[in-house]
Amino acid sequence: MRIALVHDWVDQIGGAERVLAAFHNMWPDAPIHLLFGKSKSVGELLPNAKIIYSPLQKIPNIFRTRRFMAPILPSLIERFDFSAYDVVVSSSVVFSKGIIVRPKTKHISYCYSPTRFLWDRSAGYEYHGIGSAVARHILRMWDFSAAQRPDVFIAVSQTCANRISTYYKRNALVVPPPIKINDSLSSAVRSNFILFVGRLLPHKNVNELILAAKKTRTHLVIVGDGPERSRLELLSENAGDIIEFRGNVSDQERDDLYQTCRTVVVPNEEDWGLTATEAHSHGTPVLALRTGGAQEIVIEGMTGEFFDDPIIESIADGMHRILRSHTIYDPNLIRQHATQWSHERFTEKIEAIISS
Repeated sequence: MRIALVHDWVDQIGGAERVLAAFHNMWPDAPIHLLFGKSKSVGELLPNAKIIYSPLQKIPNIFRTRRFMAPILPSLIERFDFSAYDVVVSSSVVFSKGIIVRPKTKHISYCYSPTRFLWDRSAGYEYHGIGSAVARHILRMWDFSAAQRPDVFIAVSQTCANRISTYYKRNALVVPPPIKINDSLSSAVRSNFILFVGRLLPHKNVNELILAAKKTRTHLVIVGDGPERSRLELLSENAGDIIEFRGNVSDQERDDLYQTCRTVVVPNEEDWGLTATEAHSHGTPVLALRTGGAQEIVIEGMTGEFFDDPIIESIADGMHRILRSHTIYDPNLIRQHATQWSHERFTEKIEAIISS
C-alpha cells in the first residue's frame, strides 16, 4: 500500500507536530508534504523523512509573512500531486484537509480543530478591517468546501468532533493523540509547586494563573515561550521567587518537572489537552478548567480537579483544593489511566481505520 502524509507547516515542535512524527514512525517511507518548514524544526522532528515542499519554501522569511499568504495557501495545498498513492493521511491544522486526490485514493484527515481563525475564534480577527473580513469570508467558504473532501475525518477529541459536526456538517471518529508511557513511575520526590506547560498566548489565561499564584502564595513554574512572556514577567516582578519562567526546555527537563511537581494546571480551553495526558503519564494529577478536552481526560477526585471559570478567584480556589488534598491521588492509578493514549493503541486505531 502506497501512503503519503501531508501537514500544513512545521515551524515548532508542538502537539500537532508530535502527531505528525507519530505518523512518520508508522510509515517511515511515506513522503511528507509541507507548505513550508523551518529547517531546524523539521530536522529535529523528522530527521530521515522525505520532505516535499510547496514553492513557498523558497521565499525568505516565509514564517514572518505567512499570514499575508493565507489567501493563496488553498491553491498551493491543492497543487500537491497524490496520484501515485493509495492512501493519503492529512494532519490538518488549517489547510491540509483541502488536498485533492483521485477517486480511488483514500483520504483520511486527522483534524486538531476546525480552522480556529475562521470559525469559533474568528471574532478576534475582526479589528483588522474590511479587507481582512472579506478575505476571511472567502477562506471560510473554501474551508467548508475543503472539509467535504476527506473520506474519513478523525478528531483529536469528542470536543473537536462536535465542532467538526457544527461547522463542517461531517461526522468524525475520535482518536486522541499518542503520548509516551514510561515502563514505571519515577522515584523522584515531589516538591510543592504547580506546573504550567504551553505557549504564552493571551487565550492561555496565564495572566490569571499568575495572579492566582500571587494571591495564594503558591510556587508556580512556567514552561514555554511566546509573545506574552515579557508582559507576564513584568506582572510577576513583585512576586518574589514564587513565579519561575523556565522558557523552552528539553523533553527530559519537561519530564523531570512533570515528575517532581505537585500538580499540572491547564487554565484554558483546549481541543484535547496533550499537557494533561503527559502529566498523567507521569502519575501527576491535573487541575483544569472545566471545559473542552480536559473533561475527556481528567476524572474529578481520581486523576485531578476542575475549576469552573478562568478567573483569579476560581483558579486560586482550585489550587487550594488540589494542594490540600494531594495525598488522595494514587500516581499508579493515574499512570494506568494514561495508558489508553499510548503510541501502541494510537497505531492500532489508525491502522484499523485505514484498512476498513
